[in-house]
Amino acid sequence: MNPLFAPLQVRSLALPNRIVMSPMTRERSPDGVPGPDVAAYYRRRAEGGTGLLITEGVAIDHPTAVDSPRVPRLHGESALAGWRTVIEDVHAAGGRIIPQLWHVGPLWGAMSAVDPALTPMRPSGLWGQVGKTVYPDDYIARASAPTPAMTEHDIADVIAAYVRSARNAVDVGFDGIAVHAGHGYLLDAFLWESTNRRNDGWGGDLRRRAQFPVEVVRAIRREIGPDLPIFYRFSQHKQQDYGARIANTPDELGLVLNALVEAGVDVLDASIRRFDVPAFEGSELTLAGWAKKLTGAISMAVGSVGLDRSLRDAGTPGPADLDGLLRRLEAEEFDLVAIGRLHLTEPALATILRDGGPIPAFDRARHEGRLY
Repeated sequence: MNPLFAPLQVRSLALPNRIVMSPMTRERSPDGVPGPDVAAYYRRRAEGGTGLLITEGVAIDHPTAVDSPRVPRLHGESALAGWRTVIEDVHAAGGRIIPQLWHVGPLWGAMSAVDPALTPMRPSGLWGQVGKTVYPDDYIARASAPTPAMTEHDIADVIAAYVRSARNAVDVGFDGIAVHAGHGYLLDAFLWESTNRRNDGWGGDLRRRAQFPVEVVRAIRREIGPDLPIFYRFSQHKQQDYGARIANTPDELGLVLNALVEAGVDVLDASIRRFDVPAFEGSELTLAGWAKKLTGAISMAVGSVGLDRSLRDAGTPGPADLDGLLRRLEAEEFDLVAIGRLHLTEPALATILRDGGPIPAFDRARHEGRLY
């Protein structure tokens, strides 16, 4: 059997195959409300055979969660009604769908103009050390200005916002929860030394820096109960600095990931720009491979699957064979494969791969068209 098409059970979620649609921001939900075009977008991928759809990042119920008014939210009557339609359409097509809960944290203001009266949520009021990034100098200059550090009230307020949005997700019928905790966003900012300089229970050594994301997961698990799965996206790199790391050794990574699994995470979504790059010197294991080895939890690989280069590299990505991916999947280095950009090119990607068809070519027009 092609290992991509083996079934997998994650708590109450029965997946028919190992192909997941990776979260991708589309900005086609005016005032945060997903409409019929968003429902059709997700339904097409379910009809195309993808085992699980993870939505684009969705704003939790907090005023500085997301800075674009066209990113969908997971609170408010109209937005929740829109999501019910999305879920009904996906389920009618035989699909499964979970939302990715999102708080941008230090990166508030990167997507669009924001209310200057609102303060971005930053563990220590810092944007983080600047390295290789795609952000323009003028934004970096503004964002690098220190802001007030999060207070205990701020921390409690954000945790409560995650809980409210997770409850909303359950109530409208989603099949689980995904949490965006990578790329320099809020939960990741607590893990990164450059953005977390606190000396209290929320900062200091790595174990204490991990406490905020652990408490978020623990609170979500208490709210949603034991049946639904929690997916957790983490990364080493940040949007502020592609070379940044939260863990310099496997032991450090294991300390963080085991705490998250103990708190209630079921699937570790290991986000990296290329899924097959070794995570640490001296081993060929990928980031997803280390996540599984260190914790025993289900892990998911993501990053330029089916493409010969990252979108951020020079040139247009071309197709790349899946032989290496299939070997790693068959060897059980990781369990799931999240594919982003090729799902934009071809909604029936999973069916094409099942039938042995060619890998679709990257389509920049559809990628930049935001919704297809």
